[in-house]
Amino acid sequence: MVGRVRDLAGGLGVWGGIAAGCLVGGIIAKRAGVDVWLLADCLAPGLLLAQGIGRLGNWWNQELFGKPTDLPWGLEIDSPPFPYAPGTTFHPTFLYELIWDFAMAAVLVYVIERRFRPRPPGIFAAYIALYCLGRFFEELLRIDPAHHFAGLRLNAWVSLIGIAVGVTWYVLSQRRDGPSRPRRKKAKPAAPARKMVVPHGRRVRPPG
Repeated sequence: MVGRVRDLAGGLGVWGGIAAGCLVGGIIAKRAGVDVWLLADCLAPGLLLAQGIGRLGNWWNQELFGKPTDLPWGLEIDSPPFPYAPGTTFHPTFLYELIWDFAMAAVLVYVIERRFRPRPPGIFAAYIALYCLGRFFEELLRIDPAHHFAGLRLNAWVSLIGIAVGVTWYVLSQRRDGPSRPRRKKAKPAAPARKMVVPHGRRVRPPG
């Protein structure tokens, strides 16, 4: 068991880790009387940030990189896999995912949440679709060993399924009967206090 979980040898898969974490967190939140879907919406941007930061471990381990490239930001590996020669540079796919995750976290907060105000779990459903969209294109670049089906890596197929599930879930969750989130109204500046004016015809002259 210990040999299967080694941080310096790649760690655990992200799909199972996120699914298990969300499931356990949802059960705990439900028992505590918390709105599970609203909580999921609140956590979705943070999940993307955490996943992006977690990809730094791939750089540390020099793993899960992409095809060879001559681009200026190409990654040089200490011991490149066969049949690539020493000095070959590769696509840093984990860097691409980090940038994508951070950008999509901003999209969830500043575009989807503030502009569209979806009902829960709309933001969480959008998180699933957006993450899987970026992951699909990342899988097209990666060259690490993986199971293939119909010419695509298994994780690419999982990403396509995730996109379909996320988009469908978002659409269906917004068609349910019930009030949507109220839009935020900008606070109007307080009107200046009106000064009391004495009419000209009613001025009282001081006794003299």
